[in-house]
Amino acid sequence: MTGSLQNLSARPVLGPRAWLRFWATLVAVLAADQASKAWIVRHIPAGTYFNPPPIPVINGFFYFVNVSNSGAAWGLFASHTLLLALLGLVALSAIFIFRRQLELDKPLLQYTFGMLCGGIVGNLLDREIHGQVVDFWDFHFFGEQGYRFPAFNVADSFITIGVAIYLFYSFRDYLPRRHSAAPPPNSSVGTATKSETGG
Repeated sequence: MTGSLQNLSARPVLGPRAWLRFWATLVAVLAADQASKAWIVRHIPAGTYFNPPPIPVINGFFYFVNVSNSGAAWGLFASHTLLLALLGLVALSAIFIFRRQLELDKPLLQYTFGMLCGGIVGNLLDREIHGQVVDFWDFHFFGEQGYRFPAFNVADSFITIGVAIYLFYSFRDYLPRRHSAAPPPNSSVGTATKSETGG
């Protein structure tokens, strides 16, 4: 325990230039999210999901829609916009406060949390400005009468990718590793060899 605390305290305090990967990723995700939502709002009628019907990109699989979501993913906590906005702010604050524990001095995790924070800020802006989030990617599995995945957007995608990468990174030490087939030092093979050669 003492060793881990010493390692944590030994981590460098990140200066502004060390955050370039994080900020560049965040800005890129945020720009893509807001630009895509603006395009959808401008070109696809509001409410396009059931009536009017979605616009096919790949028939039976992928469609464009324009549906507003006042809740979280899958429509959970609908009409709780203020609560969801506060949760987003808490998440962003926690990432900043615990940035050293989250190992944000590592390049991979700067990209990862850049994606995650860019997605959070994108949806947070929508809730603060419009009171709801625009979702527009609509996927159907096993045909139009099969499973319809809840509509989502660019911000949702990068939040999911960021969380998945961080979970994989966090559990990397528990993944099975390939061990070398070479015999360990001072093994019986080595002893026999030495005795045979008179060593």
